Amino acid sequence: MTTTLDSPRRKTSAFLYRKPRLRLGILLSAPMLWLGLAYLGALAALFVTAFWSTDVFTGQVVTKWSLNNFITLFNDAVYRTITLRTVGIAALVTVVTAIIAFPMAFYMAKFASPRARRLLVIAVMTPLWASYLVKAYAWRTMLSGNGVLHWLLNPFGLDTPGYGVLATVITLSYLWLPYMILPIYAGLERLPNSLVDASGDLGARPFRTFRSVVLPVTFPAVVAGSIFTFSLSLGDYIAVKIVGGTSQMLGNVVYDNIGAANNLPFAATVATVPVVIMLAYLAAVRRTGALDNL
Repeated sequence: MTTTLDSPRRKTSAFLYRKPRLRLGILLSAPMLWLGLAYLGALAALFVTAFWSTDVFTGQVVTKWSLNNFITLFNDAVYRTITLRTVGIAALVTVVTAIIAFPMAFYMAKFASPRARRLLVIAVMTPLWASYLVKAYAWRTMLSGNGVLHWLLNPFGLDTPGYGVLATVITLSYLWLPYMILPIYAGLERLPNSLVDASGDLGARPFRTFRSVVLPVTFPAVVAGSIFTFSLSLGDYIAVKIVGGTSQMLGNVVYDNIGAANNLPFAATVATVPVVIMLAYLAAVRRTGALDNL
């Protein structure tokens, strides 16, 4: 009887063994179904809601299709300013983290001993285990008028930048720095030392070696890190609430319209802006061919 039951199983196993694509499709069917329902379905609902409106008297959502939300979003100078500020902060955070991350990752990949390399990787990842709010409020304390930065800069006649756009950039750069270091470190590990040595033997100066050898090889890794830092900064709304002072980002507008204003359709309309910006950014990056080399 056991042989009779095992026979269909063996036939099925043998059939799946001969069909690797079918086997892969079955394996990925559950996560792809979850992706389609939970992620793409949520995005579809977001875009549909963006064309609805809210009754000003009852506060109820009116499921009548209209472009009024988009007209308000594009015509109001306040929202244009907030959009430009958000994109500018996200771009600046990406540049700052890349400048800081590259030498750190280069040292980890090319100069540190294997033991020190492991310790440095752990040190880079350790802040990710701490609470987002704890780290953000720690920067709020340091940036305050009597904080650590004030104490360090005061002898030189300088002062803390206080709360505002600069404080938001500093805080977000600290928060997302590991997401830039780790991809660059992985990219530099794949860079053969022989290429750097050959460049030096041919008489190239360090900057020429970096520009002609190191940067082209690690550019896809920098792009990978920039996708994380840019997208995370683009959708952030907590850090700017804590250290941004009166500054606002797109995430704050979405949050305020969901909560206090009770205008879910307009919040959905504003939320489409970061999505469109990220799609445009990914399309631009894809045209460079960087994603093909990851």
